[in-house]
Amino acid sequence: MNELELLGWKRRIFDLYAEVRASEPRAGWERWREVRAELFRDHPQSPSPGYTRLAYYDYDPTLRFLAEVDPADEKAIEIVGSAGSVTRFRRFAHARFYLGSLELYWLDGYGGGVFVPFADMTSGKTTYGAGRYLLDTVKGADLGDDDGRLVLDFNFGYNPSCAYDDSWACPLTPASNRLEVAIRGGERLP
Repeated sequence: MNELELLGWKRRIFDLYAEVRASEPRAGWERWREVRAELFRDHPQSPSPGYTRLAYYDYDPTLRFLAEVDPADEKAIEIVGSAGSVTRFRRFAHARFYLGSLELYWLDGYGGGVFVPFADMTSGKTTYGAGRYLLDTVKGADLGDDDGRLVLDFNFGYNPSCAYDDSWACPLTPASNRLEVAIRGGERLP
């Protein structure tokens, strides 16, 4: 059943991010890449079955930030997605760090979850044009916190599934989360 296969994918991602949080950042990133390669190649729920390789920028320790999280005026937001989808979120905070600020969204669906997409000056050139994801806790993508600050490590920025297969419906990056710098870290164009 597709639902149980997808549950298996999600379990593997939750386990992977637990490993990453318990590791030194570069070692965690290397493990993250290894497991993602395995999932994309072999898992029945892969958005790109039998892929040949995922492309990444080299690891850059200067792209790991501990962000101060400040409450925002809460606002219901519908984030447009690929395949004509719309997903309801609630903006609840801003994560402020050296390169700027990103809005934090809470998924309004059952169980909720923090969602942090971003786009930057590489979007549409060397990275997916509609942006990448940093955090998506409903799917297990969570780097945790350090001393009360949110870990934003752009080396772990990844493409949404719709970057590989148009049949996937993925929330895309809102204008408010577009950074005016080039983030040469994380996943590149497929």
